[in-house]
Amino acid sequence: MHRYPFTNSLWRQHDETFPYPKLESSVSCDVVVIGAGIAGLVTAYELQQRGKQVVLLEAAEIGRGTTGHTTAKCSVQHGTVYSKLIRTFNLETARLYYELNQEALQYLRGQVTDGFDIDYEAKDSYLYSIDGSSQLVAEREAYEQLELLGGDATKEVNAALPLQVKQALVIRDQAQIHPVKYLNELARRFVEAGGQVYEKTRATEISGGPRPIVTTSTGRRVQGNQVVVATHYPFNDIRGLYFSKFEVERSYIVACETEQSVPEGMYLSVDTPSRSFRTFQEGDKTYMLVGGEGHLSGHVTETRSRYDRLDRFAHDTFDTKKASFRWSSQDLITLDHLPYVGQMFSREPDLFVATGFAKWGMTNGIASGLLLADLLTGQDNRFRELLNPLRSKFKPTDVGQFLKTNLDTATQFVKGSLEKSGTLDDLQLDEGGIVQVDGKKVGAYRDLDNECHLVSTRCTHMGCTVNWNDAERSWDCPCHGSRFDTKGNVLEGPATKPLSYERKTDVPKA
Repeated sequence: MHRYPFTNSLWRQHDETFPYPKLESSVSCDVVVIGAGIAGLVTAYELQQRGKQVVLLEAAEIGRGTTGHTTAKCSVQHGTVYSKLIRTFNLETARLYYELNQEALQYLRGQVTDGFDIDYEAKDSYLYSIDGSSQLVAEREAYEQLELLGGDATKEVNAALPLQVKQALVIRDQAQIHPVKYLNELARRFVEAGGQVYEKTRATEISGGPRPIVTTSTGRRVQGNQVVVATHYPFNDIRGLYFSKFEVERSYIVACETEQSVPEGMYLSVDTPSRSFRTFQEGDKTYMLVGGEGHLSGHVTETRSRYDRLDRFAHDTFDTKKASFRWSSQDLITLDHLPYVGQMFSREPDLFVATGFAKWGMTNGIASGLLLADLLTGQDNRFRELLNPLRSKFKPTDVGQFLKTNLDTATQFVKGSLEKSGTLDDLQLDEGGIVQVDGKKVGAYRDLDNECHLVSTRCTHMGCTVNWNDAERSWDCPCHGSRFDTKGNVLEGPATKPLSYERKTDVPKA
């Protein structure tokens, strides 16, 4: 019987991350940063450099989160964002967003000059459409208004790609990196400067007060003057109704070896289905990384087909070998497509958040870290209001997205309780699904040793019914994106508590 390969990120295959300890005793510091992704690490690194004593808490290990599961394009070309921002806000807002990300890219270049070994490569960044797109027409006009270094590149892209495109745009001198190497460099330098990193230490609660206290899943406490929540999806999202302000999208990536000549640059189509691709050189091996196949998180059970379609695209377009690596990533999209970075709640001036980077966490994550470091050290930052999480004036587009997002959440609540379930006998080896056991509906996974792992189907965040993800072998929440492994352990928040779990060994072999 054919076994579909388990997913594995290319960036983590040769990860030489130094293992950091768990938090074993309560501590005190100036600033507590929760989450060791790109936003959290840049924040912690910058604050430590500026004289703060910082403690960084990571629920898993550095590089295991969203930053370690990206394509790692460091670009200010964020799809067709500039025409959207001009249409939704104004030209000045679009210009500020460009400058925010351009300064982040410049910061990254400076770190490379200072010796950061992160496989940095300068690349041009391209948008293209095979069928033609009014979005690209509007985006080209936005480039002209903003005077970006780039513009129409239709002939250039047709000469470079084995595809016939009708439209293409370019922004010059962008970059691609190895994201896990970048996180490791930040962590190492942060610790050398006196910072403290604690891995496998999940924060579960933050108390208010003059000096907020972060409590972990093991009951340890970290007290600081300020707390930064940089956990991708903020785990303390109930207050402030943050859960109602995000759309959570999951997308997929394959890395395929190729011996053919490959195009220079980083590419993203605006067609449906969209395709994103870039190359990565590792020794004498050249990989083509192809991404796409996005959908709302938890809404698709048969996710293996997503990888298969990307694999076929890579082979048919670039004559690649079968994918060597497959992985997926989750992105949070805010109502107005601008991240939330700054003070989290109006009455708690010492609690900060960084989230909602959509699919552009490389530059947005760096920019968020720099902004937070300024806010926490009393320095002016001209992007403060642009990304202010407390911006409250709804625009018509915000209202529409708010209603759409929360109607979908309500639908998922009802849908989960009505879905039919099978039996344990229905499950083959390496297969999961919702089944009836002793008159109760549970999530079950039959592993390769014929043991069945049973979990509650009720997400511990807000009670939605989780769905099986057959490629990742995980239980995914369709409401807010929490994910759990086959034994109920939390893989991704906002959930902080595991699903209840039971193992059954006395089951007939399927």
